[in-house]
Order: sequence, then C-alpha cells, then structure tokens
Amino acid sequence: MDERYYNLTEDQKTIKEKYPSITKKYEYLDHTADVQLHAWGDTLEEAFEQCAMAMFGYMTDIETVEPLDTVEVEAEGHDMLALLFHFLDEWLYKFSADQFFVPREIKVLHIDRINYKIRSIGWGEVFDLSKHPQGTEVKAITYSAMQVYEEEKPEVFVIIDI
Repeated sequence: MDERYYNLTEDQKTIKEKYPSITKKYEYLDHTADVQLHAWGDTLEEAFEQCAMAMFGYMTDIETVEPLDTVEVEAEGHDMLALLFHFLDEWLYKFSADQFFVPREIKVLHIDRINYKIRSIGWGEVFDLSKHPQGTEVKAITYSAMQVYEEEKPEVFVIIDI
C-alpha cells in the first residue's frame, strides 16, 4: 500500500475488505514540482479510465471508497489531447467544486474520435475525511508534456499540478 495511507482506520480497512481489489493500470512518474500520470489499457477508453483513477488515487486511497452513488461526466475537445484534458478536468470539478464526489471506478461509455466527445460514468461517494484518507490535492490538469498513444498498447501521459 502507498505509504501516504499507512494510518487507515478500522472502518477504512473494513471497506477495503468488503469490495474487490481494484485493478490498476497506472503509475506515478516523478516530475519537477508536479506529478506525471502514466496510464494504459487494452483500449483507449480503458487508458482514459485508468488515468482518471490515477488522479483520484493520488488524492485518496480509492479502495476505501464505496460505490454508493453514480455520477456521469461528458466532455469534448478539438483534438484527442484536448479531449483528455477536458475529461480529467470535468472529473476534477466533480470532486473539488461541485459535489466532492470521489469514484471507486470510472467507466468510459463512448469516445467519439471524429467529434472528440466522451461520455463516462463513475461509481463512488462523497469524499469524507473521517472515512477516506487524505492524499495530495490536485489543483489542475495541465497540457504540459501530455501524450495520447492509440497504436499497439493505448497509453496516456498527463502532468497534474499539485
């Protein structure tokens, strides 16, 4: 487990035991003063899902989140990089400014590669400090060094401002 979450309460441990472990296809890469998310999947949709979960995983231990509610997020851009940026930005908005919603899982329902639109849904709950360990605040998504690869193994790279 990430050393940021070594002080789990008994309630947090119970939630982690109650739900199946989450498959993670992402990692955190060192970057000066920020964090670079690297996520991948069998499809581009899965790579986007994993990138969003990497962002939330930096903010809290997502395995302590219960799938009690759903939130839908739609975004659009003018190219694939803008689509990824706005997708992550909309999810960050749901957490930091709108509903304080933190997902346990996000599923991309559709990516329109012609019009650069995305539809997604997340299962989770409202963030509660008494229930969810506090990680590091994500202030913003950046375009810096953003990359989207669809060939062979779909993967994305995003730097988040912390």
